[in-house]
Order: sequence, then C-alpha cells, then structure tokens
Amino acid sequence: MKTVIAVEGVSKSYHLDHTKVRALQDLNMTIAEGEFTALAGPSGSGKTTLLNIIGCIDKPDSGRLVLDGVDVTERSLNSLAGMRRERLGYIFQSFNLIPILNAYENVEYPLLLTRMSGSERRRRVHDLLERVGLADKRRHKPGQLSGGERQRVAIARALVSGPSAVLADEPTANLDSVTSGEILDLMDELNRERGVVFLFSTHDPRIMAKARRVVRLLDGKISEDSGAQAAAQAELASFRQTGR
Repeated sequence: MKTVIAVEGVSKSYHLDHTKVRALQDLNMTIAEGEFTALAGPSGSGKTTLLNIIGCIDKPDSGRLVLDGVDVTERSLNSLAGMRRERLGYIFQSFNLIPILNAYENVEYPLLLTRMSGSERRRRVHDLLERVGLADKRRHKPGQLSGGERQRVAIARALVSGPSAVLADEPTANLDSVTSGEILDLMDELNRERGVVFLFSTHDPRIMAKARRVVRLLDGKISEDSGAQAAAQAELASFRQTGR
C-alpha cells in the first residue's frame, strides 16, 4: 500500500524563557493511503507539533518529512505553501471559515489559488456540498449555519482540491455529542469512499473509538501504536499458520 506520510527521525524543540522544551524526540511514523488515524496524548505530548510539521506549517530541527514520496524537509516557504495547497486539506475545531463568504465561496476559495477552470471549480464545489448535505444552504454565510453545518462546509473545503491527506485538529471540540457523531460518521464515509488519509489530533474518546488506528504520544515519543500492534499480530498469526 502506498505511503502518503513518512516521518523519519523527527525532533523538534522550543525555547520557553530560558528552558529548552523537547516537543518531539527522534520520532518515526508512516501513514498509508486510506488510513483513518488518531494522534492521541495529554497536553504537551507533542501531537499538535507533529500535526503542524506534517502539515508543513512548522519544520523539524532534525529528521525528514516525506509527503507522497517527496522529501519536503528542506523546501522553501513558498514551496511548502504549494504543497499544503495541492496535497493537504485542513479541518479545525474553530472551523476557520471566512465570515463574509457564503458556504459555496468558502469551499471554492482554495481552488481560486490554482489554475483550475471555472467549470471544474463549479463541478467540484457542487458535488462536495451535495455530498456533505448542504446543497440547499450553499448561499448561507457561516453566521447563518449551525456548528455542525459549518464543520460540514470545512470538510468540503478540505477535500475540494483532491488532497492525499486531511489533517484535523480537534474537529469535534466545539460540537455537541450528537453532532460530533454525525460529523465523525461523515468523515469515516468520505475516507472510505475517496481513499484519502484522515489524520486527527485529538483528546476526544469518540474519535479514538472511531479511528482504525490510534497513535499515542507521550513526552514527544510514540508510547503506543495500535496499527503497529495489529500488523505485528497479523504477521504472527500468519507465521503460526504457515510456518514462514
């Protein structure tokens, strides 16, 4: 299966007053095509730093980040902006919609930064608004939408450019439990339909229960990886059956 994200020996430190804080320590992780994975851990564990590095928002002090087979570690800021636009989608807990734009315009906005034709832009935006259940509210501005509807707009915007991975930072934090469940079900369906990676940074046990892989971080290191454990168990079971 194709590797979409490869984090290789990544370390990152920050200076807080006169103290050096090690956010990530020689961390290694790969995410394959179609994964639905949660990064979990207490505050200060490094999960937000890791998500920011994968999202080309921050750069590691050492180690490598490879996206879709392209080593982006030493890329310029302009080049990284292009990578974010073409290969990554983002979903935030605060939605980050542009308040003066309606739902259609918010979803279309990332495509205006490309050379895509108007007809293709319209097709993609209409298709995604239909898919997230907001075709009838495409002219509504964020202030006229509920929290769940705003997050649906954000999901459509994250997917409209056809990214390899969608990075979601606490996407259910501002939603009630019923709406959170509906949004998680929608993202799970879109992940399965489109094969795009969904990678969450979260404290939410509902996301961890829904995720098909949970990577737990502690003090900047991976303390547990359910995906790695599952793969090891499958390999062991195969060895026991076949003897090789």
